[in-house]
Amino acid sequence: MFNWLKQLDRHVPVRYSVWLLCAVGALLCAFTWVAFGMGGWLALMFMFLVGTGVRDKLQTRHSVLRNYPVLGHVRFLLEFIRPEMRQYFIEGDNEAAPFSRQQRSLVYQRAKGDADKRPFGTQMDVGAVGYEWINHSLQPTVLPTHDFRVLIGAGRAQPYSASIFNISAMSFGALSANAILALNSGARRGNFAHDTGEGSISRYHREMGGDLIWEIGSGYFGCRNPDGSFSEERFTENATQPQVRMIELKLSQGAKPGHGGVLPGPKVTLEIAAARGVAPWVDCISPASHAAFKTPIEMMQFIERLRSLSGGKPTGFKLCIGHPWEWFAIAKAMVETGIVPDFIVVDGAEGGTGAAPLEFTDHVGAPLQEGLLLVHNTLVGLNLRDKIRLGCAGKVVSAFDIARMLALGADWCNSARGFMFSLGCIQAQSCHTGQCPTGVTTQDPQRQKALVVPTKAERVYHFHQQTLMALKELVQAAGLADPGKITAAHIVRRSAEQSVKLLATLLPFVQPGELLRGEMSQQVFRLYWPVAQASSFSVTVEH
Repeated sequence: MFNWLKQLDRHVPVRYSVWLLCAVGALLCAFTWVAFGMGGWLALMFMFLVGTGVRDKLQTRHSVLRNYPVLGHVRFLLEFIRPEMRQYFIEGDNEAAPFSRQQRSLVYQRAKGDADKRPFGTQMDVGAVGYEWINHSLQPTVLPTHDFRVLIGAGRAQPYSASIFNISAMSFGALSANAILALNSGARRGNFAHDTGEGSISRYHREMGGDLIWEIGSGYFGCRNPDGSFSEERFTENATQPQVRMIELKLSQGAKPGHGGVLPGPKVTLEIAAARGVAPWVDCISPASHAAFKTPIEMMQFIERLRSLSGGKPTGFKLCIGHPWEWFAIAKAMVETGIVPDFIVVDGAEGGTGAAPLEFTDHVGAPLQEGLLLVHNTLVGLNLRDKIRLGCAGKVVSAFDIARMLALGADWCNSARGFMFSLGCIQAQSCHTGQCPTGVTTQDPQRQKALVVPTKAERVYHFHQQTLMALKELVQAAGLADPGKITAAHIVRRSAEQSVKLLATLLPFVQPGELLRGEMSQQVFRLYWPVAQASSFSVTVEH
């Protein structure tokens, strides 16, 4: 079933076609009514629809109606009749949608502040292989707050107390100015962090004053010299701003790990060029790898350099796990140099909001569970886990998603798509065309006006708050005092039709100091740990 909104988006005038046709119909029927005394009721009906279109353009609650006056009501009519019909006719079929209908519906409800309680039991197939749940206690706890936080960079000059649920990396340019404003405004009100994405810090990130995690990619946007190399002066200028709370070096991302990028010249507007520190209207290149370092040891030294230049702010890196020996080389460099990042964010290959080739989207990079577990186990095996905080991202939308990632070793979670849903994204999957029907991913000034910042900022805030409220209820039900107490022994998975197992027994976990003692209980360590070198990302691997 094709996506109606996407098809109608291909030509700008079509957005207003129904509204304009109603106006023409009203004029014709009014003339017939006056001249011949016929068609009065039709004239009144068309005038009502014209008035409805005016109201749609003036209201601030629904982006779809502002961009599609009159026509947009089809979406809400189908939703009113039955929510599944909206999914089928408006948002495409289940196979095409990256997130399930239940996930999107949950975010929409929480973002709007609506009740997220449902009758008639679970909508999941509890007998299906892969179904998971969290075990509850007969002695639930009572937690005083849902404002769960994790301290990152303890012992540094400027540590950061972060929420355990934050906005994942999405750049200005990929998102509209209004989307950035709404996200940052919501983050400020909810006291959580907003990752800039590698497109650097724009004036829209600064305007609302919300906490920022500044992501630095291989293009060094916002901290580059004219030739594309890293600039200490420009980095220091941005990194020392009070609004910037952490520095994140991006090695790779879940959407397209190992793949560079090009923002075509016509899309490099004056505002985007100013934020990135590049020439306007010229192709903007993101190389596939970094030029500031070539070896794991040099990478650790670069991280220390960034931390020093920022004035001691928590500094770490983000990656999607690929070759295990490359990650092991980084871990060995930490041990050899004594330099450790304050945090590592593991991006799962199933996540990502950026456009990418289909093969990269579906078949490149490790999924979040495997990537997060490998990083967690490696740090535990080196006795570094207590020194480094772990964040993660990859289809994390609900409170159970957060609980599950905490059970696998994460300290906090980031979400991109979840917060896009809270802005009104309907997964039209036309982000790369500049014709987003809800104003979230377009640079078209007219289209993005549909996204009203104060209204959507409220929804961003409510989504964050209600998700953490739901997490609080899960933690209480499990009889725990804090989300950090959730372990793999609390989560159960149906591993076969007649078999269930705790994640603690189903998934591999290492013992503290195991790698330091030369004990390698897992095959991945036995194969690749000995060949990994802190002096090089490249090794010869015999299979």
